[in-house]
Amino acid sequence: MSGAHARPRGAPGQALAVPDHRRARTRQRCALAVVAGAVFMAMLDNLALNNALPHIGAEMGLGISGLQWVVAGYTLVFAAFLLSGSVLGDRFGQRRTFLAGVLAFCAGSAAGALAPDWTWLLAGRLVQGAGAAALMPAGMGLLRHAFPDGARRTRAMGVRGGAGGLGVALGPTIGGPLVDALGWRSVLWINLPVGAAMVLLGLRALPRVPCAPARWDPAGQLLAVVGLGSLVYGLVQAPVDGWTAPGVLATLATAAVALPAFAAAEWYAAAPMLDVRLLRDRGTAAACLALFAASLGLFGGVFFLTLYLQDVLGWSAAGAGAVFLTASGVIVPAAPAAGLLCARRGARLPLLCGLALCAVALAGLARYGRGAAYAGYGWLLPVLGAGVGLTFVTAVIAAVQRAPAERTAMTSALMDTLRELGGVVGVAVLGAVLAGRMRSALVTYATAEGVPQQAARDLAASVLRHGPAASLGQAATAPGAARQAPVWAERAFVDGLGPALLCGAGCIAAAALAVALLLRRDRAPLPGG
Repeated sequence: MSGAHARPRGAPGQALAVPDHRRARTRQRCALAVVAGAVFMAMLDNLALNNALPHIGAEMGLGISGLQWVVAGYTLVFAAFLLSGSVLGDRFGQRRTFLAGVLAFCAGSAAGALAPDWTWLLAGRLVQGAGAAALMPAGMGLLRHAFPDGARRTRAMGVRGGAGGLGVALGPTIGGPLVDALGWRSVLWINLPVGAAMVLLGLRALPRVPCAPARWDPAGQLLAVVGLGSLVYGLVQAPVDGWTAPGVLATLATAAVALPAFAAAEWYAAAPMLDVRLLRDRGTAAACLALFAASLGLFGGVFFLTLYLQDVLGWSAAGAGAVFLTASGVIVPAAPAAGLLCARRGARLPLLCGLALCAVALAGLARYGRGAAYAGYGWLLPVLGAGVGLTFVTAVIAAVQRAPAERTAMTSALMDTLRELGGVVGVAVLGAVLAGRMRSALVTYATAEGVPQQAARDLAASVLRHGPAASLGQAATAPGAARQAPVWAERAFVDGLGPALLCGAGCIAAAALAVALLLRRDRAPLPGG
């Protein structure tokens, strides 16, 4: 009889377990959708506003410096406060910090969309950057808690990384048509319904992660904000003001002092904001190096390739964005493939493959000049997209999976910071290579046509001061050279673009060699894979 009674008692228990299991899976998928959607929104804003800059400049009367800060203001705050954002998540809870970050991002978007002048627009962009700095590390902490199973967590992180990469890739593609159809403010307005959906779904689906016993690290936070902020400011402003400008030299010198001081302070801190001992792990160090180098080559290359497509090859803003769609379309399958490779083979293979593809794509694109046709260079864009998907997603997964559970948000913030800094450094370094070659080429072209040496130098300085996008169509400052100046500037830009892209490819190739050495004995699946 006892056996007969045991069967009926077990059957209902089994019947109830299936719906509970399905509800748990549904909540996991919803949490992943919220985190991935918010990351996509934050990363999309990195590039979506680029296509709107000419319209903003015409409406607000901005020069190149003011337009640059419309983009750089977001990156500056984003990079400088990412590490502080991870501390907020530990102290106040990842769920609360994530939702607050989404709301701040939307508030900044609304302020920018309603901005009557440049000051209000810049203020809105700064608030957007602060919101993104809060939601990005908190989202990674939420995924770690929502997916306790190691293999599922790895795949979820792959989806999250793919959403971020897709946001970066689709920025120009989405921004161009929105600007053409609805005006530049629509690029900011579109964030509000997306953010509202993320908040409403997040209130229902996101797990409540207990607060970690984190203590404030005021010295570390101050040094991180001052050091990273000074570095980003100096690198962004140097192409506008010149590398020897007093403000640029002062901020770069401040960064050179503050960043080593930050590392020393965190090494000895009882409760560090960034545990620099994480970098003692060879796998984590390799992931950080790969992400930084890939960002340097990718963002620097894409920035100047956008100018090349529009100002040299004659694509419209929307058309240039559509060209990059062939790269972003490959990121979608490459990102989850990176997660699967990490779970089965470890990080070494996908990292090396991703870096190699990025280097090959940039080196290949460096071969094309003024008469290039899409049929000739188009095949390299999917190669670039595959490399981005493999490298970015693998690097984040490798670093986060190797970190202790209580360091998840901190490690995620570190990787996001390195990606943003890599992009800024890439634009600055590749821009310096391009500007140097472009200056000498402009002088050569002008003097060969009889322009006096000093007048040729003035012409080169004028073109570089306004930037390729704004200066290719301007009249020359030298008498009698008005008709030739746009042609000289275009040829000089192409002359500089090739070496700049090769510089990015070289940085990525050097990083691939270092990663191979760091991970030469590390071919095992990642923990929990």
